Amino acid sequence: MSAPAARTERPAAESGSRRLILDMAARLLRSGGYHQTTLREIAEAVGIRKASLYHHFASKEEIVEAVVGDGVRFVHDAVAAALTGAGQAGPRRRLEAAIAAHLCALHGHGDYTSAAIKVFTFGSGPTPESVRLARRLYEDVWRRLIAELQEAQEVAPGCSAEALRLFLLGAMNGSIDWYRPERFDLGALAREFAALVAPGRPSD
Repeated sequence: MSAPAARTERPAAESGSRRLILDMAARLLRSGGYHQTTLREIAEAVGIRKASLYHHFASKEEIVEAVVGDGVRFVHDAVAAALTGAGQAGPRRRLEAAIAAHLCALHGHGDYTSAAIKVFTFGSGPTPESVRLARRLYEDVWRRLIAELQEAQEVAPGCSAEALRLFLLGAMNGSIDWYRPERFDLGALAREFAALVAPGRPSD
């Protein structure tokens, strides 16, 4: 009887292996979470040996940090571009544009963004500073948007800016659990979410 064939390692390095590793890790983290996702599973999904991961990443934590960082960046970049495109539009229109961009990026990069939401804590260790900084910078975008709305008196008086921000981000990010493209239109959802925060008629 012939000996079993040796396991052939996929030539990942020839096809952008770092991105392939992150793609597979994001998919596994989205479904299994931090503790259930192992380096062995990531390597098997990519088609390489576990030891080969260390040519690109020093640890599981470094892979997770990169996935979460990309997830935040994809959404931040989309929202920043939408706000630039909105130009001098009124605060409510800018809010709608930002919400639509957040939702589109959230669901367009589903593995990364879902992992970024679900895998914010890194086991028993502290969350890396790069991840916390990326989150703070993105949250600041929404703090400025809420401040614009308050200055224009587009929100109900007495509403806490921080409560509004947390409510809105929570509602948008929560859509990863219930959004289905055949049931909802992202543009319509953006308008409805904006109306919950700023119920008045939008100004141009």
